[in-house]
Amino acid sequence: MDGRRLTVGLVQQRCGERRDDNLAAGAAGILEATRRGAQLVLLQELHALRYFCQAEDTAAFDLAEPVPGPTTDALGRVAAELGVVVVASVFERRAPGLHHNTAVVLDRDGRVAGLYRKMHIPDDPGYHEKFYFAPGDLGFEPVTTSLGRLGVQVCWDQWYPEGARLMALRGAELLLYPTAIGWSDEDDGAEQARQREAWMTIQRAHAIANGVPVLACNRTGVEPDPSGASRGIRFWGTSFVAGPQGEILAEAPVDEPAVLVAELDLTRGESVRRVWPYFRDRRVDAYDGLVRRYCD
Repeated sequence: MDGRRLTVGLVQQRCGERRDDNLAAGAAGILEATRRGAQLVLLQELHALRYFCQAEDTAAFDLAEPVPGPTTDALGRVAAELGVVVVASVFERRAPGLHHNTAVVLDRDGRVAGLYRKMHIPDDPGYHEKFYFAPGDLGFEPVTTSLGRLGVQVCWDQWYPEGARLMALRGAELLLYPTAIGWSDEDDGAEQARQREAWMTIQRAHAIANGVPVLACNRTGVEPDPSGASRGIRFWGTSFVAGPQGEILAEAPVDEPAVLVAELDLTRGESVRRVWPYFRDRRVDAYDGLVRRYCD
């Protein structure tokens, strides 16, 4: 099979208090990635903001914006100027009292090609997202761009094989996960290592089970808890690109900003699926239990 090549970039960054500075850092990362050949660039979850979900505060809703809005307009101009597809994550204000954690796909002409609203919403210590975000209502639908069909999800979604499988069954050629995940300093080094390894392993498994590349872009740096109730989160970076057999093609460090670039052969997925035909051998007649909360 003749290869169809796609060069992808990931921008792993630290986020400060100023939205404009964070947005400028993301734009600079997109520029660097495109200078190194990237045709598609993925930014991390809520890249223009600090991770405000560490505490519940109604004033934080003032950070939300419509889609299209200021962030997508700014990044749309960058995408059009550089001729690159950009996948960005925003705090979407859909209506008064209705907000989403939304990934926006901007095509090479700067237009909004499509949206994905985060489906799985966590409510854990330091991650109070149910207070801020309604669950997504757009389903697991790939976004069609000039470069192919993108299966975009967001952070907590990356732990669920169902979403990855549905994206692949609907024709996604790669899976992309903007992310904000890190450690609590209350956990010891061994537990921290297990958490990071589990995070990488589950996403590499999505690549293997579906025969598609996976891109995961996480933030880095320490961000304080706005309420002061905890010591904050130390985001573990480690953004990476995996191929369709789960092989690591590029990986960022834990504790510093980075721009990753990797070349993908999008036809390799079909070659892998011919040898490992998971889709052929699925027992779709026997999976009815998956639509139940628990099989008592």
